[in-house]
Amino acid sequence: MPFHIETPQIEKAPEKFGAFSHPDRGTPHMLMRITPHKSLTPEGFVWFVGATAALIALPLFGILGTAVFWALLPFLLAAIWAIWAALKRSWRDKEIAETLTLWPDHIRVERKEPRKETKIWEANPYWVRLTLHKTGGPVPNYLTLRGDKATREIELGAFLTPSERVKLKFALEEALAQAKA
Repeated sequence: MPFHIETPQIEKAPEKFGAFSHPDRGTPHMLMRITPHKSLTPEGFVWFVGATAALIALPLFGILGTAVFWALLPFLLAAIWAIWAALKRSWRDKEIAETLTLWPDHIRVERKEPRKETKIWEANPYWVRLTLHKTGGPVPNYLTLRGDKATREIELGAFLTPSERVKLKFALEEALAQAKA
């Protein structure tokens, strides 16, 4: 699942263990991390690049030791390097993460994107409205959060699949209902 919900313990852990708390609000009631799905693991990356290199090198055995081999070798190495570079770039672009932290009186969303500044949105959970736009958004099942009328509306989980955004909506509705109670 591309979003992970953590419910921290209410009692405060020692600071030396890296407990997450806000100096004014204490330990949050919910901490959710939303990330895009990564289908290629690091091991899969090694296997894919290795298998590609082996398959590209296989026809070279027939011309080993000839001038044609040395003429083709730089192009084949460039192709393997291009595949490696494209996959690495794809991984860096998938390092988007949204962290939603919920206290009884405050909600905070941090969006970290590669090569961009972190964006922060904060509001009172009592006024937060969660909207799932089935159509009309940039993606199907477009999920947005809005605080009171003065705050801006933000998108949430735009990199998730439409069905994952629906599941995220239900999880957030439940957490917001508990915060408002």
